[in-house]
Amino acid sequence: MSPNTTDQTPSIVCAPDSFKGSASAPAAAAAMARGARAVFPGARVTELPFADGGEGTLDALLAVWGTRPRTVDTVDALGRAASAAFGLSPDGTTAVIEAAQANGLPQVSDVELQPERADTYGVGLLAAAALDLGVEEILLCIGGSASTDGGTGILAALGARFVDADGDPVAPGGGGLAAISAIDTSALDRRAAAVRWRIAVDVDSPLTGPRGAAAVFGPQKGADADSVALLDSGLGHLAEVLADTSAEAEALAATPGFGAAGGIPLALTSLLGAEVLPGSTMVAEAVGLTAALADADFVLTGEGSFDSQSLGGKVVAAVRDHAPASARVIVIAGRVGLTAAECREAGITAALSIAPGPADLAALSERAEALIEDTAAQACALGSPSGTPFQRRKDTP
Repeated sequence: MSPNTTDQTPSIVCAPDSFKGSASAPAAAAAMARGARAVFPGARVTELPFADGGEGTLDALLAVWGTRPRTVDTVDALGRAASAAFGLSPDGTTAVIEAAQANGLPQVSDVELQPERADTYGVGLLAAAALDLGVEEILLCIGGSASTDGGTGILAALGARFVDADGDPVAPGGGGLAAISAIDTSALDRRAAAVRWRIAVDVDSPLTGPRGAAAVFGPQKGADADSVALLDSGLGHLAEVLADTSAEAEALAATPGFGAAGGIPLALTSLLGAEVLPGSTMVAEAVGLTAALADADFVLTGEGSFDSQSLGGKVVAAVRDHAPASARVIVIAGRVGLTAAECREAGITAALSIAPGPADLAALSERAEALIEDTAAQACALGSPSGTPFQRRKDTP
C-alpha cells in the first residue's frame, strides 16, 4: 500500500506506565484502547502495559505474557513470615521478581523502621522458588526497599555464608556488613550461579559516598546520621571483601546504579555475574517492544506526571525511542509539565492531560480510567477529523 492510499484501519499501540495510585499499567492500556476503538472501530489496537523496572513491573509483564502470578511463602525485610508473588514467562524459562514484594517499605510500615536490621533474605527466597521451577533467567526489579545490605540477604537465602573473623555468621542487614571477614560460597545453590541474572535499576546512584545508597535513600528507610555513616561504611567494606584489589573495590563503590535498593547489585554482580541495566531497557526486551511498535501509526503512552524526568530512561522515553519515525507518539498524563515546543524537540507529537479542568488529585484518581479513555479518544480524533478518513503515513504490506 502506498503512503498516500487511504486506510481507515490504523495500527495503534497503547503502551503506558502506571498512573501511580490511580490506574495500573494494564488498566491504563485498556482504557487507552477503549478510547482508540471509539474513534477507529476497525483499528488494530494492541495493549502493551509497560514499566521502568520499578513498582508495577510484575503486573505489566504478567499482562503482556498472559500468565498468572505465583504466590509463595517468604519473609519481609525484618524476617517476619509473609507471602509474595513473582511471575513466569509463558515458556517457563524466565522469572520476574519485584524485590519490594519481599523487602519493601510498605510491608514493614506497621512497626518502627530498622534500617540496620532490614535485609533482602526474603527476596532470595523468591529467587529460590523460581529456581525450583527450572527457570533459566531471573529478571530482578529493585526499588522501594527497606534494606541497605548490599544484596547479602539474597545470597544468604541461596546458601552463601557471611562470617566474621571468628567464622561466625554476621548479623543480618546493613548493620552487620562491617563485621564481614570472609564469604563462604561452598553451599551456594549452584542453580543460582548457572542462571542468567538481570537487575533492573531506575537510578544511577553509586554504592557509597554523598550520592550513595545510604546517604540518599537511607533516611527514607529510617536511618539517622549515625546509621547512614554506619551503612555507608559497611557497604564500602563489603566491596573490599568482594574485590581482589583496592582499586577494584573503589570501582565497585563508584559504579553508577550500584546504589539502587540498598546496594543489591553489589553482591549479585560479584558472586553471580548479574547484569545491571536500566529498567525500561530490560522491560522493553521482555515484552518485545520493538516488534510491537514496528507497524504502529499511533503510539499512545503516558504516566501520572509527564515532565523532563520522563525523558531520561523512563517509560515514555523508551516507547518514543522504539517507535518508528513515522508514528505519532502521543503522551497522556495526569499532569503535563512540558510545552508543545519541548515535546516536539523531544520527539513527542503531543502531550495531553486527562484533567478536564481544575481538580485535585483525589478527584482525578477516582475517575482516572474514564479520563484516560476519553483523552485517548480525543487524541485519536485529531488524527481523523470528522468526515476525513485516516491516512497512513508510511508504507505497509
